Amino acid sequence: MNVRTLVLGILSFGEASGYEIKKMVEDGRFSHFIDASFGSIYPALTALTGESLLTVRAEEQTGRPDKKVYAITQNGRASLARALSVTPAKDKFKSEFLFQMLLADFLPKPAIAAAIEKQLSDLREDLARIAECEGESADQPGCSFVHGYGNALLNAGVKYLEERKTEFLSTRVLKAAE
Repeated sequence: MNVRTLVLGILSFGEASGYEIKKMVEDGRFSHFIDASFGSIYPALTALTGESLLTVRAEEQTGRPDKKVYAITQNGRASLARALSVTPAKDKFKSEFLFQMLLADFLPKPAIAAAIEKQLSDLREDLARIAECEGESADQPGCSFVHGYGNALLNAGVKYLEERKTEFLSTRVLKAAE
C-alpha cells in the first residue's frame, strides 16, 4: 500500500485536513497500517486533488490561516476500490524488541526484564487504543474485523510474554561477560 491509497482510505470515512490525517496515521485508527510523514501526505493530497480524486475547501480559523479540508470524490472512491482490489503484499514485521531478545545472552537480566516490561506496556497501550476506536465504528463490519484481528494478535503477544518471561529470564547466560 502507498500513501495515496492510505489518504483515500482515510478520507473515505469523512473529510479531514492534512494535519488531521497525520494524527490519524500517528495515533488514530490508521496507526497500525503504514507510516506516513507530512512530507508524503501533503504531496499525495496535492496530486490526488489535481487528479480530481479529492476536493479541497478552505475552512476559516480564528487567528490562524484558513485550514484546507479534503474530501474524497466519486472518482476517488473508484480509484480507492481499484487500489484495494490487488492481492496485498505480505505483512512486514520489524521489531527491535525481538532483535534484543534474539541476542539476550549479551544483556544483563535487568535489561532483559525491562525490555519485556516495556513491550508488555506497549502492547497494552495498543490494546487500549483499539478499545477506544471500537465504539467509533461498531456499525462497520470491516472496522470490527480489523479490531478483532488486532486484539487477537496483541492479546497473544501479552499472553506469550506473561507466560514465558520468568522462564526466559532464568535461562539467560551473559555472553558479554565471557
